[in-house]
Amino acid sequence: MDSVGRLLLRFLLVPLGAVLAILVAVAVVAMANWRAVTALAAADVERQGDYVLALVAAGPELMLLLSAVATLTLAVAAVGVLIAEAFALRSWIFHAANGGLATWIGWSLAGRTDDGLRAITDPTALVAAGLAGGLAYWLVAGSTSGFFRPWRERPARPPSGEIAGVDRPPPP
Repeated sequence: MDSVGRLLLRFLLVPLGAVLAILVAVAVVAMANWRAVTALAAADVERQGDYVLALVAAGPELMLLLSAVATLTLAVAAVGVLIAEAFALRSWIFHAANGGLATWIGWSLAGRTDDGLRAITDPTALVAAGLAGGLAYWLVAGSTSGFFRPWRERPARPPSGEIAGVDRPPPP
């Protein structure tokens, strides 16, 4: 019965950890680009209209590009999560590196436009978001990853003929 409960817990914690990792990564990217948001808010009214028009015109292409990056990133991160679950890897370094590596691979696979130019030229904020997302995943699900409990060293057996914890009287 313990196995069924542990399996149900994994089915609950892994998606919850993934959702939290995505939210943390989005928050890190938003904070990294906060200067652009404040520049838009501080611009005069005519410029704000230009920004909105540019966003409406480029919005569909941006959404397509970002969804491709997100899909590739999540696919690579899912492979890392499966490896962690299969081998009960509970290291925070593994999960943070999994997030950072997944975002870098997703950026490198989906970041090219038709002209050969990169739409997102600097992956630093994305990799930082992946590292933060990996740490968030570790906090929720990664620190207890693996269906089976990891192997532990068994205590040393007492020499034959002796019972552990029982004192024998000294020989005469």
